[in-house]
Amino acid sequence: MPTLFQRLRSLRHAIDFRLSERLRRRRGIHREVPARQLPPLDEAAAESVARLRGLYGEEFADRHCARTALGCYEYLDILHRGFDAAGLRAPRGGVLSDVGSANFWYARVLEVFFAPAELLGVEVEGYRRYTDGHSRLDYACGYLEGLPHARFLIADYTELDLPADLISAWFPFINGEALLAWRLPLSLLRPQALFRRVRHNLRPGGLFVMINHGESEACGARELCSAAGLRLRHQGVVRSPLANHRTREPILSIWD
Repeated sequence: MPTLFQRLRSLRHAIDFRLSERLRRRRGIHREVPARQLPPLDEAAAESVARLRGLYGEEFADRHCARTALGCYEYLDILHRGFDAAGLRAPRGGVLSDVGSANFWYARVLEVFFAPAELLGVEVEGYRRYTDGHSRLDYACGYLEGLPHARFLIADYTELDLPADLISAWFPFINGEALLAWRLPLSLLRPQALFRRVRHNLRPGGLFVMINHGESEACGARELCSAAGLRLRHQGVVRSPLANHRTREPILSIWD
């Protein structure tokens, strides 16, 4: 049961969430100023970036600011190392749905790694405003420029019928404290419904790819996925020098 303090925080977040959904304020498409080059990196991180550039031919700093570009290389490295450890080749083509996309700053990572025929990012709080006055939707529209087959949908994924060949979820919320930390109300915490919907939407032969924070969270997510009828094909810690800033190592799992 949530504490009184957690319930009060949740009430405040619920008010903010409903207000943003009602107002739907926007300032227009937000486009980052490309950094063109990354800041100095330690040897291991620099080697990882160089390897990813060689393998995938993508220079994220030509499209994004330095912070976003580094985040993209981190996510790409997690996928690359995770699938390599699983002994699986990344599926290519088909429909890819990403669950809980925030402003979808990493859309091009999914494009580079999976090359989907259709890419859809789903976010329940797409009208959250940043300090510059732009909404998540404004940012997403900028990140999706140059990806004509990609879309950003503001909706609760647990209520959607979206058949997909591949579904991804980066650090999905499975406990109330994490949800509150991201300023969302506890009413949106429905992990059982989330993973049931993933199972419902996953086409035969498709894959669900999930990344969690640390073993404890991954264990909870594993139990929820199994209860929803998903079958685990691989799970393992991803040790990337680009993820050293995280207090808990990312754990990637692949399900069908």
